[in-house]
Amino acid sequence: MASRKEGTGPAATSSTSTTGAGGKGKGKSGSGDSAVKQVQIDGLVVLKIIKHYQEEGQGTEVVQGVLLGLVVEDRLEITNCFPFPQHTEDDADFDEVQYQMEMMRSLRHVNIDHLHVGWYQSTFYGSFVTRALLDSQFSYQHAIEESVVLIYDPIKTAQGSLSLKAYRLTPKLMEVCKEKDFSPEALKKATITFEHMFEEVPIVIKNSHLINVLMWELEKKSAVADKHELLSLASSSHLGKNLQLLMDRVDEMSQDIVKYNTYMRNTSKQQQQKHQYQQRRQQENMQRQSRGEPPLPEEDLSKLFKPPQAPARMDSLLIAGTVLSRARRATS
Repeated sequence: MASRKEGTGPAATSSTSTTGAGGKGKGKSGSGDSAVKQVQIDGLVVLKIIKHYQEEGQGTEVVQGVLLGLVVEDRLEITNCFPFPQHTEDDADFDEVQYQMEMMRSLRHVNIDHLHVGWYQSTFYGSFVTRALLDSQFSYQHAIEESVVLIYDPIKTAQGSLSLKAYRLTPKLMEVCKEKDFSPEALKKATITFEHMFEEVPIVIKNSHLINVLMWELEKKSAVADKHELLSLASSSHLGKNLQLLMDRVDEMSQDIVKYNTYMRNTSKQQQQKHQYQQRRQQENMQRQSRGEPPLPEEDLSKLFKPPQAPARMDSLLIAGTVLSRARRATS
């Protein structure tokens, strides 16, 4: 399957799309305010994303692609897209950055919007909250502030309801990712929780007037009396699969909690040992002082008591985010 290499998008856009996309909008917004309030997608882009998955997506495989368009004030308009091609690890000569540059250059030559404004990805039962997506979206959003990631759910769409959502990293999470410090203390200081890692941006699908007229004509000529018969509303198998995946992620969260509790116990135990050692040293110095002897030299306690390695908490937040996503999917 086509696998996005970390940093591929921003590398391809740093010389073309950053200034272009930013120049169309109001400029950089403050850290507490989102640069994009609404995402407007052409209907043709939605069809291209669906077609990409139907042709290359199978089972748990993920399809990804590039979003093109422009920024108008606080609205991101997505007018075109193209997929990342399928390639294997044996294709060592394939250069994704060069591929994207050539595609955008070709679109520019035929006067089609070629500014890079984000990327899209399919998901399998809501399992898109991963470290790979976090790193990729951070790279995009760091290079192009208005960038979004579109998440397409083919399973829910096949049940009769189009599932397409746009996400961005919150300003707080962007700051944490810039520092690259995911320790428990850093996340606590930044007040980052799994519910506030991503912000969803409202989506509006827009078609041209000619397409709207065509759809109205097709609806009039449709011979289907009850259109609801075309929809498969059976969801028991999908619900069971979703709950099974949800249980797996809850098990992972439980294991991660056990690791964190072990770290806290080891830290507390070491603090007690450190305190006891200091008390013994103090008593020994008092005895030496009473005998007229010089006190013992000061020792570096950080070398005697090396603090235990703190587990990275970002993975825990991602697991919790996946649990939340699948729980919402099960109740929807």
